[in-house]
Amino acid sequence: MKLITAIVKPFKLDEVREALGELGVAGVTVTEVKGFGRQKGHTELYRGAEYVVDFLPKVKLEIALTDEMVDSAVEAITSAAQTGKIGDGKIFISTLDDVIRIRTGETGAEAV
Repeated sequence: MKLITAIVKPFKLDEVREALGELGVAGVTVTEVKGFGRQKGHTELYRGAEYVVDFLPKVKLEIALTDEMVDSAVEAITSAAQTGKIGDGKIFISTLDDVIRIRTGETGAEAV
């Protein structure tokens, strides 16, 4: 089993969710986050004063999947979130040792 952590632009969240839904992904955890990479933020003008936005708003998705679904999920996230511009985000894939469903006590792939 794998944990996919994807950081994407907020306005791409619905497209990514729909793409994952078409694959049959059962659950996604979404968190609003802020950060920066190569973008390094940008400057904005507010009431005549210029200020620097160091941390840009992003959305973090966490998805626990069986090994068989990982490649198709990564492809779905990539195609749905890609704009071709800097700041599109990143996808991290980690190995999960175990998953336990609290309600039923199921473990492993059945709990996903």
